[in-house]
Amino acid sequence: MDYDKLLTLSGELGYHLLLSGAEIYRVEESVHYLLDAYGVETGEVFAIPNCIIVSLTAPGQRAITWVRRVPGHGTDISKMEDLNALCRRLCAQRPDLDQATALLDGAVRDRPQSSPMVQLLAYFLITSTFCLFFGGTAADALCGGLCGLAVGLVIPPLTRMGTNLFFRTMAGGLFCGVTATLFTSLGLGEHLDLILTGAIMTQAPGLVVTNCIRDLMAGDVMSSLVKLAEGLLTGAGIALGTGVALGLARALWGVL
Repeated sequence: MDYDKLLTLSGELGYHLLLSGAEIYRVEESVHYLLDAYGVETGEVFAIPNCIIVSLTAPGQRAITWVRRVPGHGTDISKMEDLNALCRRLCAQRPDLDQATALLDGAVRDRPQSSPMVQLLAYFLITSTFCLFFGGTAADALCGGLCGLAVGLVIPPLTRMGTNLFFRTMAGGLFCGVTATLFTSLGLGEHLDLILTGAIMTQAPGLVVTNCIRDLMAGDVMSSLVKLAEGLLTGAGIALGTGVALGLARALWGVL
């Protein structure tokens, strides 16, 4: 048994699970299951949203450790499901480590991405639907959808540039606010508050807060605090960007 390869394989599996947005318990359990399947009873794993550490002790050898920092990431449910299925397959079949590594590489390489037009359509539908949900009119929903398009045109390029989370959400809130107040001042929208509420929902950290509570209930307090900080930072960025936009609207257009 090449324990270095096994350590790298299990660590990379956990790393890519974290990148897909998997919960901490899922990441740690998957790594443990994989190590147990290959006969390692001394494996340990520690994961938080931005780091994973895997360690094992080979028979007659000193403990070896694998560490990798996890960059900022979103949530990819499809990738998470594929990695979960791969973990179950590896645990059941236990192929040789070279084959298992090739299977992992295949699961994370060249994944299909939605086209920009599909992403923009999703932004439009999500924001317009939320606007209707909160009690807006059809005109408000149309304006909310257009605000969502503005966010969809701003956030992906900033993400590709590696811009930090706070600046991205602040920019998204700013464009939401400017677009919503512009449409309202032109008479296209009726309720500025409902348009804004629906438009910012694409950036709301709902999943982050949900995973924060779930990690806290599972006993992963450090991970929970990291996600709580991320949720608060996201909310602060949205509030600051939207507030600046409303201030500009009051000064320039007299909307408020």
